[in-house]
This record gives sequence, structure tokens and C-alpha cells, in this order.
Amino acid sequence: MLPVGFVLMLTMAVQGDGLPPIQTVFVIVMENLDWSAFKGSTDAPYINNALLPTGSYCEQYYNPPGLHPSLPNYLWLEAGTNFGIYSTLTPATAHQATTNHLSALLTRVGVSWRAYQEDISGTYVPLDNTNLYAVRHDPFVYFDDVSGTNNSNWAFGIAHIRPYEELAADLTNNTVARYNFITPNLCHDGHDTCSPLDNPVGQIDSWLAGAVPAILQSAAYTNGGALFITWDEGAAPSDGPIGMIVLSPHAKGGGYSNSIHYTHSSFLRTLQEIFGVMPLLGDAVNAPDLGDLFARYAVSEACWVPNGGFQLTVAGAMPGRTNVVQVSTNLREWSGLCTNICATNAFSVLDPAASAFGRRYYRAVQLP
Repeated sequence: MLPVGFVLMLTMAVQGDGLPPIQTVFVIVMENLDWSAFKGSTDAPYINNALLPTGSYCEQYYNPPGLHPSLPNYLWLEAGTNFGIYSTLTPATAHQATTNHLSALLTRVGVSWRAYQEDISGTYVPLDNTNLYAVRHDPFVYFDDVSGTNNSNWAFGIAHIRPYEELAADLTNNTVARYNFITPNLCHDGHDTCSPLDNPVGQIDSWLAGAVPAILQSAAYTNGGALFITWDEGAAPSDGPIGMIVLSPHAKGGGYSNSIHYTHSSFLRTLQEIFGVMPLLGDAVNAPDLGDLFARYAVSEACWVPNGGFQLTVAGAMPGRTNVVQVSTNLREWSGLCTNICATNAFSVLDPAASAFGRRYYRAVQLP
């Protein structure tokens, strides 16, 4: 509310809960290194010179307290709990019958999802380590509704767990799912020390430099997508901070960072809010979401201009989407002031007749 007369600005986007209307999500999970190993490191030029200056990121993102090794953290990313698992097990002994996990909620409401796993064939459900694929880094195969209770020929699991090599064509053809979980192999995710770099930080950075541009250039990303790059756990026994980098047309970007305390529960809550699937799973109910990393669709500035008009600036807009700004004197009857399709995340609109009214209300709506 502004002290000029009585002016109220209402802004509405098509998705609530403090998050912008994200249409497609990409997740890349790396391995076992603290954020301090990457930020400012000369071994990570792509992260520091390309991703951080354009994205948003967290300075205080952790794996859940004391949760190691990898498997329980991957399960937590999918279900908000580790099911009492604190060791490296295969689905043969650690499979879960519950349907209280993210991909099941997505399936239930018709939201498409797919896991892209590097070094699998795609001809069967990968229930064991193969090549440089580590089954413990693929949480989906631990759930009976995905694997057919450890059935390597289960058609549903085969259809949803695909070789990473298929991602390029899916991006080009705009056939990716709405939720895409990407697991590099043991060299590319930094778990192992591999030639020719023999440097896990450099291995991760080099792989990202080759993989991320295709995602950022895809229609799925530019039309309301978001890419989350994170790590499964700190360098044990450390819980972090570990990295969480967010790139999106909806992100605040420009190198924005915060020091809010987050864990994998925060990320899971964010994913559930993006896709509108409830109830919140496990510890996600206790965690803040990652909404602060995104630009909110809201009036960021309002002021009188010298000619007597009143100018509003709306931030957090999705480039390419239609924005409608309306005006009223009584909050019951609204008339159009401006309709536009903006090319950036913000736009301004002028009301030249504002000074003729004792009070004036405005609302901005971003259409799907």
C-alpha cells in the first residue's frame, strides 16, 4: 500500500506457495564434496565463471544431520527419510514397499518424470552396479512400485529409468518429462578419482561444462524451467555446507546467494510445491523451501512521474508470458491498463490518468 492517495497493488501468478510457475525441473546430483572445495576454486572454472554469476545459490545447504553415506541421502531426496538405512545396500535388501515418495506422488497426479542414469543400457531395470553406474545413486529403483519389487524386466521401471545418453535427443525434441533426475557416473559425479584429470572437483566441473549448456538452451528450460545442481553429502564426516545452485528464468540470478539453513528436506519440499503434490513427505514438513532463490512475481517499484502519471514496475515475470495489469477505484470493477509479453523478468507500466482519482488500485496477473 502506498501513501499516495490510497493505492493497492495486487500481483498474482498461476502458482502459489511463494514459488514461481516452474514447468520443468532438471536435477543433477554430484558426490561427497563440500561447497568450499568448489567456490572460488581454480579447478572449477565453469562453476565459478559461468554458473554462479548467472544463477542463485546457497551458502548454507547441508545433508541431513549425520546422514552418511550416499544411499540414505538419495533416499531422503526422494522420500524425506532414510528408512533407517545408514549403509550401502542394494535394492535386493533395502527395497521399500511404501508409495510415500515423490515419483509415486507425481505418477498419481499425472506429472511425468524420468531418471537419466549414466552408464546403463536402458534394456532392464538397473538393480545392481554396472560399468560406472552405482545403483546406490539411483533412489528410484529402491521403491517397489518403480522396480516391480526387484523385477529387472518391469516395464514401468524401464520406461522411467533411462540412459543419460538419451537426454540430448529428448532435449532437442522437447520430449523430456516435467521432472528429470540426472545422475552422472562415478567419474563424472566426482565420487572416484579418474584420469585424465585425476581431480574430482575438476571432473565435476568439466562434466557440467559439457552437459549444462544443452539444458539451458532447451525449450523445456527457457519456457519456465529450472535446473538444480546439488551434492548428495559433505565429505564425511562433514555434513557440509554442500552446493546447491539454481538456474532458471525465474531465479533471482545474477550471483544471488543466501545463508538460510537448508537441507535435502528443503529441496524435497520445494519440488513438492512446484508440482503441487501433497502431503509433504517425511522431514519436508519441517523445512523451509528454496523460494528465496527465486524472483517473486510482485510489484518491485511504484512512483509518480513528472507528467502526473503513476508508474509501476513488476518483477519476477516469466519472459514470453502474457502479463495483464488492471486498474480499479473500488476493488470490484476492473478495467485493463496494459497487456504485454515481456522479454525480460521485469516490466513497467504507466497510468497517465492516476492523478485524476482520489484512490487507485492495481493488480498484475501473469497468465499460463
